[in-house]
Amino acid sequence: MRILGIDPGLRITGYGIIDVEGASQTYVASGVIRSDDTTPLPTRLHTLFSGLVELVEHYKPQVAAVEIVFVNVNPQSTLLLGQARGAALTALTHAGVAVSEYTALQVKKATVGNGKASKLQVQEMVMRLLTLPGPPSADAADALATAMTHAQNLAFMKSMSAASPNKSLLAPRLRKGRTSWRNR
Repeated sequence: MRILGIDPGLRITGYGIIDVEGASQTYVASGVIRSDDTTPLPTRLHTLFSGLVELVEHYKPQVAAVEIVFVNVNPQSTLLLGQARGAALTALTHAGVAVSEYTALQVKKATVGNGKASKLQVQEMVMRLLTLPGPPSADAADALATAMTHAQNLAFMKSMSAASPNKSLLAPRLRKGRTSWRNR
C-alpha cells in the first residue's frame, strides 16, 4: 500500500510517500510544495491544490494522512493555515484518495515515542526508520512521520480485527446519544 503523508502549510507544505508491505515501510519520495508569499491568497491555495493533485497523479497513493492543525498564538496565522489545510484536503478528496488525520502529538508519539519531541528528533527518527542517507527537511520529515503513523495505525487495526473476527473491538456503539468504544 502506498501512503502519502502531508504536513500542511500555506508557505511550505511538506509531503512524504512510503510503501508499506506487511511490517516493512519503504521510502518512495518526499519534498515540499512552496507558494510565493507575495502572491494573492487564492493563487497560493491554487498552487498547493494543483501541486498535491500532481503528486497524486504521479505517485498514485491509495491513502493519505494529513496532520491536524491546532490554534497557534497568532489567530490570523491559524486562519491561513486552516485554509491551506482545506486546500490540501480538497485536493486529496478531489483526486479520490481516502484521507485520515492525525494530531502532531500522535505523530510524534508514534515516530519518536514522545509527543513533545522536537522537529530535529522527528527528522532523526524518520531518517533512521526509513534508512535514509541524510535527514529530510523538517516539513518533509513531518509528512513522512505522518505517513508512518498511518501505517502503524493500519497495522494495529488489522491486528485488532484479526483478534476478533466476528466483531470489531473498536466499532462505535451508540448509547443514549454517546459514542462508546467498548466491546459489544
